[in-house]
Amino acid sequence: MSDSNKKNKKAVKSEYQVISSDALATTGMVIRNTGSCFVVLTEEGKEISCRIKGNFRLKGIRTTNPVAVGDRVKVSVNPDGSAYITHIEARRNYIIRRASNLSKEASILAANVGQACLVVTLSHPSTSTTFIDRFLATAEAYSVPVTIVINKVDLLDCGEAQSEDAGFGEDADGSSADPAASLIDGDFTEHELLDAVTYLYESIGYRVLHVSAKSGDGMDGLRDILAGKISLIAGNSGVGKSTLINRLIPGLGLKTANISDVHDTGMHTTTFSEMFPLPGGGWIIDTPGVRGFGTIEFDPHEVSHFFPEIFSISKDCRYGDCTHTHEPQCAVLAALEEQRIARSRYNSYLSILADAEPDKYRKPY
Repeated sequence: MSDSNKKNKKAVKSEYQVISSDALATTGMVIRNTGSCFVVLTEEGKEISCRIKGNFRLKGIRTTNPVAVGDRVKVSVNPDGSAYITHIEARRNYIIRRASNLSKEASILAANVGQACLVVTLSHPSTSTTFIDRFLATAEAYSVPVTIVINKVDLLDCGEAQSEDAGFGEDADGSSADPAASLIDGDFTEHELLDAVTYLYESIGYRVLHVSAKSGDGMDGLRDILAGKISLIAGNSGVGKSTLINRLIPGLGLKTANISDVHDTGMHTTTFSEMFPLPGGGWIIDTPGVRGFGTIEFDPHEVSHFFPEIFSISKDCRYGDCTHTHEPQCAVLAALEEQRIARSRYNSYLSILADAEPDKYRKPY
């Protein structure tokens, strides 16, 4: 072996995780993912930059981040200051999504959260109902309560009529919108759209808040539900998550960006997930904005369980294994025809069923 190869081999070996026999063991919570390492807040209140020791997997699912913000972990700290995460404690829950379109890999947004706040906007940019429903279904699957936070309500003052498919563009998961997926038919004002979206999700059982991170309207109500809890803040790029968090935590100074004038879409300002303490107690987890929300490992016969209104009606279907797509005497299809289930919600249900098709996503390398 040449001297250069020996040096390269030695360099690679030096990068392997080495834990000293006299390393100190401690426990803590992951509060930041920097991409190359994880920052753990120990029970003593000290922040430690750590790497991973071992191979962590989530039920055999390939993940881009085996350790997530919110994880409770065990850490070994060497005398030289280097530290390694050696164990992840059992997660109470987590929120997970496909890392990208057509990918087999998953990305864990956060773990061990008390609730999630899904930040959406009805204009500049518009959040599709498909994105909202996919997030809600995933949260239902992993037992995470969700509050829908409609931001930028201060921009809904123009009173101009919107077309029936306004605000429901194509998601990165490949599900395109059509007029049938809109909440109401015909022309409607932005305030009427706000009322329709609010009524739809409140009637299902979700809490909906109207806020303006820019003006501060509605922020007191948001502070109240965040107090004392670990809350995930999620949403599309451009919906104002960073501005909202800056309003919640004065002086934090998260970077914000303008909306693209060409595409009316947001640009990423948060690169990795990070947890911040709230002034009144509790924590919020800021996550990178995403365009689409691909679902993970859903059994086709269980997808309806994560749509509360569909699941409630499905007990009246003739067949116990009804998929609610074509079967005779399907109570869900009857409710859809009678407009007791929103067409937009049913279309989102179908899009998740399509995710379960074995050939939809490319196989991993």
